[in-house]
Amino acid sequence: QVQLVESGGGLVQAGGSLRLSCAASGRTFSLYNMGWFRQAPGKARAFVAAISRSGGSTSYADSVKGRFTISRDNAKNMVFLEMNSLNPEDTAVYYCAAVFALGDVSTRGGYDYWGQGTQVTVSS
Repeated sequence: QVQLVESGGGLVQAGGSLRLSCAASGRTFSLYNMGWFRQAPGKARAFVAAISRSGGSTSYADSVKGRFTISRDNAKNMVFLEMNSLNPEDTAVYYCAAVFALGDVSTRGGYDYWGQGTQVTVSS
């Protein structure tokens, strides 16, 4: 069982930056692939970024590639999402997710554990 708690959301102007954090419980954090997803009003939840168990493999949605960076600190059971050059289309609730992984390749789906979400609002 993994419990996830996101933080770091807020209101930012277009062109600004935010860093989201996700704290995970449990002693086997390094065995889980981690991901970030987002859900905008009236839209389905969408993949944003993923990182493998060791951090050696990452994956990004085309809409955020080059602007967002996912990273993790296995010693601290944390995963981060650095978001730069934000625009109003990035406004959404952002969710952290985890899935047990046998290999060290990031995955875009099949996540079993989810946080409660953190709101990111980008004003124009």
